[in-house]
Amino acid sequence: MEDKHMLMIPGPTPVPEKVLISLGKHPIGHRSGDFSKIIAEINQNLKWLHQTKNEVLSLNVSGTGAMEAGMINFLSPGDRVLVGVNGKFSDRWAQICEVFGMETERITADWGKPLDTEEFRTKLEADSNKEIKAVVITHSETSSGVLSDLETISKYVKAHGEALIIVDAVTSLGAYNLPVDDWGLDVVASGSQKGYMIPPGMGFLSVSDKAWKAYETSKFPRFYMDLGKYKKANAKDSTPFTPPVNLMFALQTALQMMQREGLENIFARHLRLTKATRAAAKAMGLELLAPDDAASTAATAIRTDNAEAIRSILRQKYDIAIAGGQDHLKGKIIRIGHLGFISDRDVMMTIACLEAALTELGHDFAPKSGVTAASKVLV
Repeated sequence: MEDKHMLMIPGPTPVPEKVLISLGKHPIGHRSGDFSKIIAEINQNLKWLHQTKNEVLSLNVSGTGAMEAGMINFLSPGDRVLVGVNGKFSDRWAQICEVFGMETERITADWGKPLDTEEFRTKLEADSNKEIKAVVITHSETSSGVLSDLETISKYVKAHGEALIIVDAVTSLGAYNLPVDDWGLDVVASGSQKGYMIPPGMGFLSVSDKAWKAYETSKFPRFYMDLGKYKKANAKDSTPFTPPVNLMFALQTALQMMQREGLENIFARHLRLTKATRAAAKAMGLELLAPDDAASTAATAIRTDNAEAIRSILRQKYDIAIAGGQDHLKGKIIRIGHLGFISDRDVMMTIACLEAALTELGHDFAPKSGVTAASKVLV
């Protein structure tokens, strides 16, 4: 049936109808007074979402672009950085650091496992000469559905005194309680196609005063990605370059919707959907990749030898898209997204269709066990 596609992946995420309508409005001049008012509202609501008094900058990039900007504006070639690596995207940040000539040290964990906070404490406490300039952490590793203890790692970074903490919050911001100021986070990157509930095309960066001080001594060349230009423009409710006008219409509407729901309710909804999905998987005898106490509220990764067959059945028979594995986990896991504009009904429908797919593939489990387990959590 046309227009019944159901998007249950970790991003892009479904877009609310009100946001789609805003996206389709006729553009206006991006240097007009009317557009400046929209920018002012967006900037204020971004601070609300990030739980910060910091500048929150909007860029015409993906989450990867936001992370790259978040490193090259506050670091320099040859800087020593620690990068937590436990999945596809966290390894990408280490690669970016290496490309830009930084002395990059990976602190690794298996995919599906949270980063070991004690390894960061040990490295930071041993750095008596304060040579470590930054610690780069992926809060929610989308490739494996695992959440690391960012709050504890940030405490160790603060105790170090010199290093910045740079955070990939692409699939945690707007899905998990992430109080930027309370946790003392210096640079926090996110992307529009995740918890923001709008299409891809925008990246966001929360920047602390400490990071702006480091900006003054950063030696990387930059022009379009020079965050100082964005900071100056932000102060005037403007942008340094042509912004994605219609995406910003959509962002304005999405942030208004998020405010009406409220942060506590948003976080509670994501946690509820995560628990329901995980309970259903266990009831059907499936193995979860990440442990319960480190489960990402963006996506649930499930081990299965029939990953691509399951995805094919869900897509062809039920028009539901779920994600597969990446790199060495390709064909070995499925990932069910429950991030952004996702409701209890969406999860229940996905679980029911997953049961049907598993039954077709000969998987042995009690009928309706997944739906029953999920419904108990949701009730």
